[in-house]
Amino acid sequence: MTSIDLTNKGIGPVTHLEFDSIIDVSLAEKGDKIFGAKCTSCHMEEVKLIGPPMKGIYERRSPEWVMNILLNPIEMLKKDPDASALLKEYNNVMMLNQNLTMEEARAIAEYLRML
Repeated sequence: MTSIDLTNKGIGPVTHLEFDSIIDVSLAEKGDKIFGAKCTSCHMEEVKLIGPPMKGIYERRSPEWVMNILLNPIEMLKKDPDASALLKEYNNVMMLNQNLTMEEARAIAEYLRML
């Protein structure tokens, strides 16, 4: 099992992200739809599937790390120590690049706060 390092921001375009204290429900609803279309074949809320469960992700990863794995999964899996450890833990099944826009990734990140 991978360690918890909330200081790791990952590798990618997002270097700083602070969530508002209140969840943006409209944005989260958009993220729910995108997550349902692009992520649920490998990720569930509370069940280990091909990839890790998403509930409580921000207790294990920084918001920047989550955004960067969404936007830059291939480089993250190769170069980020936490992503590389997850790759090994999940039988070297690569997370596919879903070619998300920054806005789509941010919506998914907001949705994940609601889990």
